[in-house]
Amino acid sequence: MAESEISHTHPYVPTDLNLPDFVPGFLSQSTIIGVYGVSSLLVVSLIWILSGRAFKISKTDRLLMCWWAFTGLTHIILEGYFAFSPEFYKEKTACYLAEVWKEYSKGDSRYAARDAGVVAVEGLTAVLEGPACLLAVYAIATRKSYSYILQLAISLGQLYGTAVYFITSYLEGDNFAASPYYYYAYYVAANASWVVIPSLIVIRCWKKICAAFQVQVQKKSKIR
Repeated sequence: MAESEISHTHPYVPTDLNLPDFVPGFLSQSTIIGVYGVSSLLVVSLIWILSGRAFKISKTDRLLMCWWAFTGLTHIILEGYFAFSPEFYKEKTACYLAEVWKEYSKGDSRYAARDAGVVAVEGLTAVLEGPACLLAVYAIATRKSYSYILQLAISLGQLYGTAVYFITSYLEGDNFAASPYYYYAYYVAANASWVVIPSLIVIRCWKKICAAFQVQVQKKSKIR
């Protein structure tokens, strides 16, 4: 096999996807998922402990602080790296962030191919929603008046981004996974939380905002 053909060999679909100088991943799937899982657990545990000691807030709000911290750091660190590292598949060292996207691309090769829609969604998510998620942690902890509006806005943004992600894949043929396993494990399951949890948060914030508005209306009625 010619050297040029070897450099283009990769585990992604379609097999003729042109990835010059592609370098296979160095870390195993279990290592990549394990590091991500442990790191996420540490972040969530830290926020849970600190929120219980430093702030007198409900368990629901403490859980939301954990979610926003986890998702905010995921947006900024993981998705930010992808958005601003167009040649991550050429990384010749065991750079963890590059390894994550080399592995995830087995479930959606649009990442390795630098699909314009995916890059745009991930870039906006990292730059806008990531910092907003961390602001939500602060807003909940300090009981800011904009807390529910902020959480509602971020959640709607996450739902919109996820919808664009799935719809564009469907319109383009929905054939970017190396196997059914990667399709369901990465493409479906890994993104499910950004559909279910934001939906629940939208419902909760909607109810809270409506209730607060109703209280204001009642107060004005009594004054009159």
